Amino acid sequence: MQTRNRFFDDAARLAGGAVGTFAGIRREMESLARQQFERLLSSMDLVTREEFDAVREMAVKARTGQEALEIRLAALEGEAKVGPKVSGAKRVRKKPATPKTSKKTG
Repeated sequence: MQTRNRFFDDAARLAGGAVGTFAGIRREMESLARQQFERLLSSMDLVTREEFDAVREMAVKARTGQEALEIRLAALEGEAKVGPKVSGAKRVRKKPATPKTSKKTG
């Protein structure tokens, strides 16, 4: 019976060692896969979330400023169409210039 217990003890130790080895292999494979993935992402020149949010905020500010300028321009164009009226001013037409002819005496 002692031999059977020893056999099961050895088998249990062997299985425990195999589980530990496989867990170590799994961690190593995950680490290698993560490194490869990070290397791939860095070579793609992608932006971080923080950079994206900063540029997005800048674009929103620029768009808001553009809309404000469009409204201001429309208001100024409206004033230009109405414009200040000049009272009492009439347009004076000038006569076209005619060449002077000299009179011959004689």
